[in-house]
Amino acid sequence: MTSSLKGKKGLIIGIANTHSIAWGCAKAFHEAGADLAITYINSKAEPFVRPLAEQLKAPIIMPLDVENETQLIDLFDEIQSKWGKLDFLLHSIAFAPKEDLHGRIVDVSRAGFLRAMDISCYSFLRLAHLAEPLMKEDGCLLTTTYYGSEKVVPHYGLMGPVKAALESITRYLAAELGSKNIRVNALSPGPIPTRAASGIEHFEELLELARQKSPEHQLASIEAVGSYARFLVSDEAKLVTGSIVYIDAGFNIMAG
Repeated sequence: MTSSLKGKKGLIIGIANTHSIAWGCAKAFHEAGADLAITYINSKAEPFVRPLAEQLKAPIIMPLDVENETQLIDLFDEIQSKWGKLDFLLHSIAFAPKEDLHGRIVDVSRAGFLRAMDISCYSFLRLAHLAEPLMKEDGCLLTTTYYGSEKVVPHYGLMGPVKAALESITRYLAAELGSKNIRVNALSPGPIPTRAASGIEHFEELLELARQKSPEHQLASIEAVGSYARFLVSDEAKLVTGSIVYIDAGFNIMAG
């Protein structure tokens, strides 16, 4: 493995366990030489996340509930204090209340819609705002999305419009931050059996559809996503910004 990220500092948000997309990315960043700050959502998640962070020798391991402004500020204060800079950030979180996620879009509650947008989309904006001053020379912001943002995917429900908003945010951030050489991209893997994905009804059907329909007849993996993410945060991808990049064995090119 080349040390293409040696000396770079990155923040990873979204590791829940060894099946998380964020874990696949964190491993790839670490293997390429990056130093990582890793967060966990609460005390219940800490026993699962902390050992993984320690496995990657992360010098910063802190709690972060993105609805908690104090925790956000404390996290970036620690990064400023310990590193004085930030080279890249991975935002790999999403949430919608189960009753709204499993229901029809037309029936979604106001509270459910706003909370899904807050945690899944606004948090990326807030993180970008806090990261910008630390990305003094250049930087890269990554988020995660899914094809259900573009086309109606059965049972994806409320997360479709939410991810569509996240992809638009990606493009607008890329345009606004480009003059500072801060790049912004969204990773769009095919369905992967993560903890978050388990909340989607009939998820096994989505997996089988992706396997059958994709030209390569394969499913995405957290390792494949990590490899692409590693490239995007490296200097080799310095001209790639505002993109929604697919890691889905070609699923997205096929007609319904």
